[in-house]
Amino acid sequence: MDFELTDSQRRLVEAFRAFGEETFTSAHVHQWRRDQGLPDEVAKGFVDLYFGLEDLHDGDQGSSFSLGSQALIIEELSRCAGATLPFQNDLFNLAIMNEFAAEGEFAAVIDEYRSTGRLAFALAISEPEAGSDSLNMQTYTRTVDGRLILNGSKTFVNNGEYAPYIMVAAIDRDEEEPGKYPPMTFWFVPRDLKGITAYPINKIGQSMLPFAQLVFENVELSPEYRMKGRQAGFRQLFRLLEFGRTFTCASSLGMARAAMEDAVAHARARKAFGVQIGRFQQVEQMLVDMEVSICNMRSMLYRAARSVDQGLDDERLSVALMKRYVPNAATEVASDAMQILGGMGYTEHARVSQLWQDCRGNQIAEGTDQIMVHIAAPLILDKY
Repeated sequence: MDFELTDSQRRLVEAFRAFGEETFTSAHVHQWRRDQGLPDEVAKGFVDLYFGLEDLHDGDQGSSFSLGSQALIIEELSRCAGATLPFQNDLFNLAIMNEFAAEGEFAAVIDEYRSTGRLAFALAISEPEAGSDSLNMQTYTRTVDGRLILNGSKTFVNNGEYAPYIMVAAIDRDEEEPGKYPPMTFWFVPRDLKGITAYPINKIGQSMLPFAQLVFENVELSPEYRMKGRQAGFRQLFRLLEFGRTFTCASSLGMARAAMEDAVAHARARKAFGVQIGRFQQVEQMLVDMEVSICNMRSMLYRAARSVDQGLDDERLSVALMKRYVPNAATEVASDAMQILGGMGYTEHARVSQLWQDCRGNQIAEGTDQIMVHIAAPLILDKY
């Protein structure tokens, strides 16, 4: 299948490559990992560039760019930085907001984002006892003595400690007849309401994304906090998860390319026994297998993004297969890059070791490798 980029997409990649290579120097990335986030000027720089390239916009339904073009942006910036960046979460959160919020609600959030470079909200969907099983969501709202109450817990909430608002998914227990799916809705909740507590989560990688667990204990809600857009519930959420999985795989591909670049540079520069190590048969085989993986990752990513953009029949299967393969392949590429660098690659200051940690996290994010099998296998049985 032909995945040749359009002229607009090539220009898009070039624009973000220039931004990424100027911004994400090695010293800056090390510092921002320690700081657990990007400085305001970098976040604003991304937003200004993203919305400023109006002549390259190719998205539908309120999105500046198609999913394929957004994936290209995330891939290129992840390659430049050699790290997982907050931008993929921002774009995913906006996609969720765009579907579940009313037009005025979404416009206000976009205006704030364009003005400051920071999203005004954190997205809270995943739960400690549910994980990839979203239908097992336990966070709920219920009317008690005339008051609307929110109870439950959410985990791995990016910026959950800092965002002024939380976009919370919850089961509506006032709904008597839930139907096929539990009656889920979103609430746009002020972070400073009484009964909301945040606990930071210390991860081994993806340190530019500060995650927290949020606990909601008898949080009194105003009815106006309920998001007034489409009320499609879980059915619509499941389709939007495909956006998040595509962004995760785009980040994985970009980081795999960064690991490959580091491995090749070392294989060229390092000599052992008077010979460039890139000429050793064992290292040659590793580099070849790494390149095969990157080619396959790119093909699966672009195919899945195209399927989603065009609403093809194989959309869900393409995304599940992509998410099953790409993060795992990226982790293996980063691991092989560490092996080629030897002891140097196994230090805290080596980019490949940090790439491995960030890639490994993507095998869990947005649905684990194993959940993708659970999704894909029935679709394959139906296909054949």
